[in-house]
Amino acid sequence: MQAPHQAPDDALSAAQRVIDAPAALRAIQAAVRHADALGVRVNVSVVDAAGVPVAFARQAGAPLHSVEIAVDKAYTAASFGLPTSAWHAELQHHSEAVRQGLVLRPRFVAFGGGLPIVEHGVRIGGIGVSGGSEAQDEEIARAGLQALGLQA
Repeated sequence: MQAPHQAPDDALSAAQRVIDAPAALRAIQAAVRHADALGVRVNVSVVDAAGVPVAFARQAGAPLHSVEIAVDKAYTAASFGLPTSAWHAELQHHSEAVRQGLVLRPRFVAFGGGLPIVEHGVRIGGIGVSGGSEAQDEEIARAGLQALGLQA
């Protein structure tokens, strides 16, 4: 007999670890506190490893267009496992077709504010912040990870 939640050897599926709601909410709360300390109003999004939203917060006065940008930063970070701020340098290693094409993909964000959420070497989600400068957004996202005992 197999243990509960263990797939049989001939399974056609795979288990995927994802961030849970309580952890996502802790990250969001820490990010919002850090944004307050910096004096900026932001939107903060946490998605799971599949890019599905788990938690979201919008501070009153945060830019409305930044709602979707925060979600897409989290999505981009979760999907590639790379901080969104790293894409400018990363794209230099690729062909012109990739450099031009990837940035045109829906939901792809190639500027700062999105970080992958990695626990014990496994990507379990992403956090995205939008509303401040790129540096502020990334600093705020990093504060969310630090509240979970994680690093970017």
